Amino acid sequence: MGPAGPHGLVALPPEPVGSGRWARLRHRIGLYVALTKPRVIELLLVTTVPTMLLAQRGLPPLWLIAATLAGGAGGAGAANVLNCYIDRDIDRVMNRTRRRATATGVVSPRAALTFGLVLAAASLTFLWLVVNPASAVLTAAAILIYVVGYTLLLKRRTPQNIVWGGAAGCFPVLIGWSAVTGGVSWAAALLFGVVFFWTPPHYWPLSMKFRRDYAAAGVPMLPVVAPDLKVARQMLGYAVAMVACSLLLGPVAHLTWVYTVVAAVLGLWFVGSCLTLLRAARDPEHHRMRAMRVFHHSITYLTLLSVAVSVDVFLPF
Repeated sequence: MGPAGPHGLVALPPEPVGSGRWARLRHRIGLYVALTKPRVIELLLVTTVPTMLLAQRGLPPLWLIAATLAGGAGGAGAANVLNCYIDRDIDRVMNRTRRRATATGVVSPRAALTFGLVLAAASLTFLWLVVNPASAVLTAAAILIYVVGYTLLLKRRTPQNIVWGGAAGCFPVLIGWSAVTGGVSWAAALLFGVVFFWTPPHYWPLSMKFRRDYAAAGVPMLPVVAPDLKVARQMLGYAVAMVACSLLLGPVAHLTWVYTVVAAVLGLWFVGSCLTLLRAARDPEHHRMRAMRVFHHSITYLTLLSVAVSVDVFLPF
């Protein structure tokens, strides 16, 4: 459950064709599903399965993978619904979020709050009973960090909102590890670090693109209150720290040289992307286009690194 990136752009389900009861019901369900921000959940869960494979040093039971993904998706969805409920006032101001069902009033605040709380309770109960208590507790912590820490306390008050609030998006690796082992380890902590340091260079390019939206809503994202050159420098620093965590993961998690080579190549590529943005930050006409390239590169980086972890676990050497 991390702060929503472009995935915060919710595509509302189309109006039902005809006036049948089932058509109306499907449309209503679609409105509630959209509030969970499914595309955000997809990105968060990219790191869960590789972490479980690494913790198991092989393939965990398929039922455990399915249960962990289901519970984690439910918890992330609940946090996103509660975020939509709390932020409905500023969502009305921002172009990319003004069509959310909570912003338009199609879903009432009371209905959204009830849905979010029920989904959270159901997800945590499911994880506690089917997976293990540790995974349920970690999921509860992620929900609290995102809803209370990020949405309520940090988002509207500090340019560092996405840094500390984004920690919620790092919890899927801890949840996945605990689902297999019942606890966490240094390897899990390094995976947490990879996602933690990945979040600013992933999200700030989007904030550059939607700077006017955030400014109109009074949300002090770093690109709103700081020059792009400063933002690009900080992105580069976080990217370097992210790569360091990814390389340390190799020896700590006893991965092979194959993972290390892939992690190094991916790291150099992504750091190079951030360096290109830093050089372009002085050009007001082109740097925002390059910022979105960094955003897309960040998704590719995390996906391929997760694939590298998954594959390395099964290598015969």
